[in-house]
Formats: sequence, structure tokens, C-alpha cells
Amino acid sequence: MFRLQGSKVLAVDMTGDAVKAKNGSMVAYDGQMAFKKMSGGGEGIRGMVTRRLTGEQMTVMEVRGQGTCWFADRASEINLVSLQGDKLYVESSNLLATDAGLHTGTTFTGLRGASQGNGLFTTTVEGHGQAAIMSDGPAVVLRVSRQYPLTVDPGAYIAHQGNLQQSFQSGVTFRTLFGEGGGEAFQIRFEGDGLVYVQPSERNTIAGDV
Repeated sequence: MFRLQGSKVLAVDMTGDAVKAKNGSMVAYDGQMAFKKMSGGGEGIRGMVTRRLTGEQMTVMEVRGQGTCWFADRASEINLVSLQGDKLYVESSNLLATDAGLHTGTTFTGLRGASQGNGLFTTTVEGHGQAAIMSDGPAVVLRVSRQYPLTVDPGAYIAHQGNLQQSFQSGVTFRTLFGEGGGEAFQIRFEGDGLVYVQPSERNTIAGDV
């Protein structure tokens, strides 16, 4: 259903089924398509309350029909993730599209979310199907094992999946090691067994140079 045309365009072939995508990301389609605007960042009452508390702005559209629809967003690199009943944690700004059958929600991320300026919650996607996530530059997928935990700059973090535990560390960052940082700095440490997606370009944060 999901396939890439190049690295920056997602093509979705539909035969009467549906896909949920970031509002405004459709760039072309053929066949017969119907579009419906949805609220994003979580489904149901919990999602509505979470968005109000955090100010998270994520507008989603549902596309249903027969044919092919193409999606892209600001020439971002697109990465396909297959879910087999597991859960993907992804920053809402990095989520492009999901199978309509996948359930999206929100989860509390604690101080990591605050350090990124993205609120205290992140988006979750779970079930069986495909999701397309975006990155500024080609994403790198890093394996975390019980023997080898991983520490990540929060500005480069995109998403993670698997049986991972997060911890929040302050007081040092990659830039401050070289005397280039300023203000309070943060890192994310992942332990367990899973995958972490990072991008080669750091987003702006509100908690110092991270």
C-alpha cells in the first residue's frame, strides 16, 4: 500500500480503503478520492484533552478512494515503518501518514518533551500496518540492546519503537563538550531492546543549545 518514489515522495495505492495523512501534504492523486479533515494528536476524548493541555497542533486528513495518492512535506526525507502489533513513538511534526487501521494516540514523555518545546506528550501509532515518518536529511536507524544503551541529542530524535525505557539527563550535551553550548542542556538515554530513529539536522529547542 505504501511505497516511496524517490526519497521524498510517498505513494499510496488504494482500492477503496483509506489512509490518514498530515493535512496539506497531498501533492497529487489519480482515480477517485474523497478527503475529510480530522483532528490529530490522539483520538477520542483523551486526545482532545491532551491537545488542549499541551497546545499540540497536529491536523490530519483522511483520504479514501480508488487510485494512487502522493504525499510530501517540505522536501523532507520519508522513511517507512512496518508495525506488527507493536507501538511507534514519534514526534507529531515528523509523522506524515499512517494506514487508517492504525490507532494513533498520545503518551506522556516527561521532561524530554519540555526540553524540545513540543509539549509533554508525543504521538503514538500502534497496530498492524505501515506508517511514514519524516526527517530533515536521511534518517539513521540505531539499534539499542541491553548490552549497548544509546544516548541521543533530543534535537535529533525522531521516533523509537520496541521495548525501550527512556531516562532524561541534564547538565551536559554534545555541543557543550566542545565549548559551543550555552544554557541548560539535555540528553535522552534509551535502554532495553529496540530501534531509535534520528535525523542529521537538529530542530530548535527551548532548553538551551541541545
